[in-house]
Amino acid sequence: MKHISILVLKEGILGSIEGPHKVFTEVNIFLESMGKPPIFDVHLVGLTKETPLKDGLFAVHTEHTIDCVDKTDLIIIPAMHGDMEKALELNQAFIPWIIKHYKAGAELASLCVGSFLLASTGLLQGRKCSTHWIAANEFRKLFPEVNLVPDKIVTDENGIYSSGGAYSYLNLIIYLIKKFAGREMAILCSKVFEIDIERGSQGPFIMFQSQKDHEDEPIKKAQEFIESNFQEKITVDQLASMVALSRRNLERRFKKATANTVVEYIQRVKIEAAKMSLESSRENVNEVMYTVGYTDPKAFRLTFKRVTGLSPMQYRNKYNYN
Repeated sequence: MKHISILVLKEGILGSIEGPHKVFTEVNIFLESMGKPPIFDVHLVGLTKETPLKDGLFAVHTEHTIDCVDKTDLIIIPAMHGDMEKALELNQAFIPWIIKHYKAGAELASLCVGSFLLASTGLLQGRKCSTHWIAANEFRKLFPEVNLVPDKIVTDENGIYSSGGAYSYLNLIIYLIKKFAGREMAILCSKVFEIDIERGSQGPFIMFQSQKDHEDEPIKKAQEFIESNFQEKITVDQLASMVALSRRNLERRFKKATANTVVEYIQRVKIEAAKMSLESSRENVNEVMYTVGYTDPKAFRLTFKRVTGLSPMQYRNKYNYN
């Protein structure tokens, strides 16, 4: 039987504590109805026996405190509310416990911005991790040594898992059920809980942020120029000349400041403008393409799908509100 410890964090989000507990325990119920033994031994584990959440609106009673858990196989790190640095400070006592059990053979899974606590252990250095796309810039700032892949719904590397944002954590739970209980059980859970199985990308949900939380003024100037003139053909050499930097220096500093290459940033700005138009206007796809500065329909569609995971027409059909 696989021992699962779901952490009850201070400032934890109740849904990402109760949700995994519900799905894992339901697997046991399904198995028992089939005449099979349960496979998950699920426990809520906290720093104290009771943890108030949401300014005391809720309270979670844990079955164990961390000092009472001698061995566990899988640690679930739920999402947290509010200011991440404050939340990390409140939950510092979990970090040596998580490290100790990982080194003893436990696997780790962070849900949404639970990735911040997971990264604080140092165990993610050089490894892939996802988080909520809205927290990606802050995560990169705090943990530059982690290979953040915010477009991914699920990552799996060396016994460490992470999920994308908000309720996409359920996709990670289904992924873990598939891994530990088999595909048949994962499909059953996806049907019962109505979770879209094997969804791989957060792309359709990501709203591109301008990433100006840095102090490199020439790069900010280049970003502002791109955002004001995205309909035009903008070259790296043109930007380098405008901010009085060599092309190589511009590209190096741009990547460091924004986590994008210059070309990627131009594409992301254009695609974000196209998304907004597809959501709100009645222009056809070609009209939107020309409006944001593309002239090659194939290039536009390929770039759009790479960024969002959907074709322009699929995106319009899904999100247009006009």
